[in-house]
Amino acid sequence: MPSLEDPCGQHPRPGGGALSAPRLRVGTPARAGLDPEELRLLEREVRALTTGADPWAAGAVVVAGRGPVIAAEAAAGWAVRYVSYEGSGGDRPGRAVELPLEARVPMTVDTPFDLASLTKLFTAVAAVQQLERGTLGIDARVGAYLPDFHAVARHGVTVRQLLTHTSGLRPELPLYDCPDDAARLAMLRAQPPTSEPGTYLYSDLNLLLLQFVLERVTGRTLDVLVHEGITRPLGMSATRFGPCPGAAATEDQRRPWAKADRGMLRGVVHDENAWALGGVAGHAGLFSTGRDLAVFCRTLLAGGSYGPARILGPDFVELMLTPPGLGFAVDQKWFMGELAGRGAAGHCGFTGTSLVLDPATDTFLVLLANTVHPRRRPPDNAPRQAAATRLARAVRQAVGMRAAPRASRAWEGPPGAMEVPPGRA
Repeated sequence: MPSLEDPCGQHPRPGGGALSAPRLRVGTPARAGLDPEELRLLEREVRALTTGADPWAAGAVVVAGRGPVIAAEAAAGWAVRYVSYEGSGGDRPGRAVELPLEARVPMTVDTPFDLASLTKLFTAVAAVQQLERGTLGIDARVGAYLPDFHAVARHGVTVRQLLTHTSGLRPELPLYDCPDDAARLAMLRAQPPTSEPGTYLYSDLNLLLLQFVLERVTGRTLDVLVHEGITRPLGMSATRFGPCPGAAATEDQRRPWAKADRGMLRGVVHDENAWALGGVAGHAGLFSTGRDLAVFCRTLLAGGSYGPARILGPDFVELMLTPPGLGFAVDQKWFMGELAGRGAAGHCGFTGTSLVLDPATDTFLVLLANTVHPRRRPPDNAPRQAAATRLARAVRQAVGMRAAPRASRAWEGPPGAMEVPPGRA
């Protein structure tokens, strides 16, 4: 079990030496036990999402694989396509104002994205690491750690309820309208549950309060906990809290469609509350790439290990992925298409980000898009569902496919597969 003095979370083998799990490699669909035609269609359909006068997203990146093999990876469209959005007025409809072609920034597989609510998964892992170390109790009352948060303390809200969105807390608070940090903190401390604790209600406040719990328990800020306990040991060098100047652009954030007037955003957090909190928040604020998130998915599918690093033990990964799950939307499978098997888990982010991992088939799918560029719109999850369905069919239709645990042994070092180079993982 890792100690607080071992923030990288490497669990030594009895008798010495660290546990090791295969690192990701770039390989063919056949090497991954996936159907090549389905993955070809997956990449083609993701590219189509970024074309036309009013595309689903300005740009997108998809990464898909099975076992330690990345079998599909593609980028399409633009990281920056628009200069502004002109809002509607009177009889005039709204209009996206495009940059000239020579001024646009093309999307690449290395483009970082504002992860939005995918940040919650990293906060959840940081919390489960503390559960494993015994410094945090799963059924402990939040008030035991944050007695000054008197409203949740009075209602007996627990750590488990924060992680499973069953605290009863409302979805969000207008922290962005508060004049200063003291006022924001006072608003959070005074916020009671609005529904009976124990009933499901998705809320940003759950992971935001969990951030305060973790920082109180460890004496470290959330960005440090994520870096030292997750991204550094896994080699996820492109994953960090902002600012991130080279990221895909998000929104021309202005009222009335947004909650603040900030102009076109690129490399600074889109979420207004995370922005008001300085860019580091339990529910939003992280930036990452498709390849880094593939490493994150692979680590969880491998029971918490990647290469020589081990950020969680297998039992605690299982705790995260078993319904109702801890941090993961294991009962919210509406975006997973035919990949939504019994054990599938994943999450979405408001900016257009999503990931799905399926332990039953040892597969993962990362789909990142800047769907809010140049402005937010009603969510359309059909492209996410279609992409996940392509991967599910790629598993089923693979010629000579064996059960995932057997196949994974053959994937550990197949000829023709290339290990992810340093700095790309």
